[in-house]
Amino acid sequence: MRDTRTTVLTPEAPGEIVTGNDFASLDSSRTEEGYIQICYSGEAAKAKVQLLDPEGTLYTYTLLPGSFETLPLTGGGGIYSVTVLENAFDNVYAVAYTGELEAARVDEFKPYLYPNQYVWYTDSSKVYALGAELSAKSRDDLHYVENVYSYVVENVEYDHDLAANIPVDYLPDVDRTIDTGKGVCLDYAALMTALLRSQGIPAKLVVGWSGTQYHAWISVYLAETGWVDGVIFFDGINWSRFDPTLAAGNRGTSVKDYVNNSGNYRERYFY
Repeated sequence: MRDTRTTVLTPEAPGEIVTGNDFASLDSSRTEEGYIQICYSGEAAKAKVQLLDPEGTLYTYTLLPGSFETLPLTGGGGIYSVTVLENAFDNVYAVAYTGELEAARVDEFKPYLYPNQYVWYTDSSKVYALGAELSAKSRDDLHYVENVYSYVVENVEYDHDLAANIPVDYLPDVDRTIDTGKGVCLDYAALMTALLRSQGIPAKLVVGWSGTQYHAWISVYLAETGWVDGVIFFDGINWSRFDPTLAAGNRGTSVKDYVNNSGNYRERYFY
């Protein structure tokens, strides 16, 4: 049987390398582990942080005052620019902090093994307990990925009401998805990603476009094949593209054909 993971990787802000000002504190002590931690300490009720990676991709995250957020360094090694924005009024934001950090070396897999704002969990989360339960029923990593896939597509239904009225700055909550059994594409992808990462299997939550629709899916690292990019689907013999949102609603041939056509997917962000 598979060796079930008994602990999860936990991000930390040890304070060894810290920059910032009166409004924000940036802890870059663990860049080699694939993440930074940032905390907004200003007085605005809402704040955001923008992270420009070495490849020129700009990520925007929500910041809650007084708490550290984990931002993955998915652009690999290099120079990252950080800008903290605080809400002035309405939808207008003012710059509260700007800085740069150099991540000389970033582990290839660690950004996709630690929890972060889009894929958050701890060792007390329901998703971790569920992962341990599914792992105990798995022969090996491949069988575990198959069991995770089956759980997500069989137990989560698409929430059309939420999709039609999705809040600004919506973030997935994997435990909430388990409790409600409902979600949008981001919830499907985040839940599967959390189940995989919490059991030591690197997984990317990917956001981009499926056709003309903004969409989320996953990529997973399999020791036998490397990164299965885009999305994965298991046909009983081979792993190929998989989109948990589409698979949950329809497993017919037309859906498989659509999912396995790489031209239907354009990647933009990795979390």
